Amino acid sequence: MGLLLLLAAMINWAVALLMSPHGQPSSSGMEQVRMTVAIFQRNSAIGTLVLSALSGWLLFPRRRPNNPVRDWVIAGILSVLVLSSIYQLIWLERSVLQ
Repeated sequence: MGLLLLLAAMINWAVALLMSPHGQPSSSGMEQVRMTVAIFQRNSAIGTLVLSALSGWLLFPRRRPNNPVRDWVIAGILSVLVLSSIYQLIWLERSVLQ
């Protein structure tokens, strides 16, 4: 179940990355769409954080077999997801959602 939640967090993160509002609008009248995408980005970043926390909780129980390579890979994936989601929330707060 933890791997399924980690996969869902990665998909959620990738979709939000593809819809990033960075840069200038390509045509006039697109400001309201930019705000909608920014709100989607915010909600997606929060969802990624929640899914990452749940998958980390399920993938790292108190008693588990000693498999350090697996643990390091999962910890790396989780750290990339969490750090980029936190960066996205900070960037949206400072530049778009003011």
